[in-house]
Amino acid sequence: MVSTGAGAHSVLVVEDDPETRRYIADAVQSDPGLTLVGAVGTVRDGAAALTASVTDVLLVDLGLPDGNGAELIRFARKVGADTLSLVITVFGDEPSVVGAIQAGARGYLLKDDRAADIVEAIRQLLAGGSPLSPAIARYLLRRFAEPEPPAPAAAALPKLSERETEILHFVVKGFTFPEIANLLDISTHTVTTHARRIYRKLEVRSRSEAVFEAVSLGIVRTD
Repeated sequence: MVSTGAGAHSVLVVEDDPETRRYIADAVQSDPGLTLVGAVGTVRDGAAALTASVTDVLLVDLGLPDGNGAELIRFARKVGADTLSLVITVFGDEPSVVGAIQAGARGYLLKDDRAADIVEAIRQLLAGGSPLSPAIARYLLRRFAEPEPPAPAAAALPKLSERETEILHFVVKGFTFPEIANLLDISTHTVTTHARRIYRKLEVRSRSEAVFEAVSLGIVRTD
């Protein structure tokens, strides 16, 4: 799954899920200004690809079967100082975000982003920017604001109903809407309606952002 193009920027995709990997790779190949030099699924194969060819942009997931994508970001900095790393993942928790940035990631996207958004993020990265999904940007602003804000008071948290909180717990655990409907003995349409209300109250646009906000605000625990 490699394409070539004169004068194009080289991109390596490291993602363990075959369908997602193909989706991201296709997004890269859709832009004539980008060259896909590889699409692999492990830290080991990613390191081999980085060693074998010059890579301008590394698109990497964090949860890989043989390690964390942050390891590959560090490796990329060693073998190619000019390689720019962009995380594309479902993980929006504090250790994942901070760890990836400390490793050298220049951007951080959640997997809900569309193909056009991924290509635009690569362009921003190559132009010197640091593309971030909105939920990640809000988190970083909260975390590094000076002075550091106090933990949100219970009264300041979004007011979710008991049912909305219950559904949000299942969403954070990775259940699909039909699965949640089956567990709660309600219709999928009802779950979808509750989800829209949850998104509105959390001021997010997608499932991944809802999970990130719920965990970072302490509304839902992941353990």
